[in-house]
Amino acid sequence: MDDRELLKVVTEIIGRENTADDCAVVPCGDQLMVLTTDMLHRTTDFIEGMSDWQIGWMSAAVTRSDIAGMGADPGYLLAAVGLDDWKSLAGVMQGAQDCCRKFGAEIIGGDIDHHEELTVVTTGIGLVDRDRIVRRTGAQPGDLVCFTGTPGQAQAYLEGYTQYEKALFEPQPRVEEGKRLGGGGVSAMMDDSDGIALSLYDLVSVNDCGFSLDSSKIPRPAGIPEDTAFELALFGGGDYELIFTLPPGRHPVEGVSYTIIGTAIRAKGVLIDGRPLEKRGYQHRWE
Repeated sequence: MDDRELLKVVTEIIGRENTADDCAVVPCGDQLMVLTTDMLHRTTDFIEGMSDWQIGWMSAAVTRSDIAGMGADPGYLLAAVGLDDWKSLAGVMQGAQDCCRKFGAEIIGGDIDHHEELTVVTTGIGLVDRDRIVRRTGAQPGDLVCFTGTPGQAQAYLEGYTQYEKALFEPQPRVEEGKRLGGGGVSAMMDDSDGIALSLYDLVSVNDCGFSLDSSKIPRPAGIPEDTAFELALFGGGDYELIFTLPPGRHPVEGVSYTIIGTAIRAKGVLIDGRPLEKRGYQHRWE
């Protein structure tokens, strides 16, 4: 059982419209409020060697990334920290605070409790104009498939390429890029924290189209053998970049650096160089 299979259980209970995007969306005056929650644990998310400050930074960054994927301003953060050692608290909170300050958010509260392992739950609240919100739905055949940054760097660290430590330990959510893309006419968007392949299959599940990738266009992490770099780029998780579709007439989006890696097609599914792309990436699993 993996997290996407469990998501189907939740969807049956609360409805597809409440599980289809990176964030929940509710009206807020003339704007829309977007809300998201992430839970990270020592055993599954915080890698050995991370400082308490980096744990706090990562916890805030992953939530900021969800909000960036909606094209919204990051707004506010609530942080609940379950501590196995009280001495970790100051470092965790300082890391979260520094991340929020860098990306224009404010920590406005939370909770502290005892826990058997260090656990951080962050809830992000953002605001976006109604005509600038971007959802996972909206891709159309002929749209360009685009990607910010270089995929596979965070996973590369886990594979022993230590030059990519900061990519994993201190992810940089694409907040400004998300806002610019929201105003630039992108048709669908999400963050790619689970990898390019799974992210595209997630987009296929909510759109009436598929995607065709050109392997020669996909950026690879540098300093890694080609076959390994390509594998990491397609299937590695933890990058927190943005993957989005864009009508050709809206390219380029001013102020955003991105790579065109493919196109949206009429047939459902994900292809690479004309062949089906394996559906795998980062997922939590239960036996």
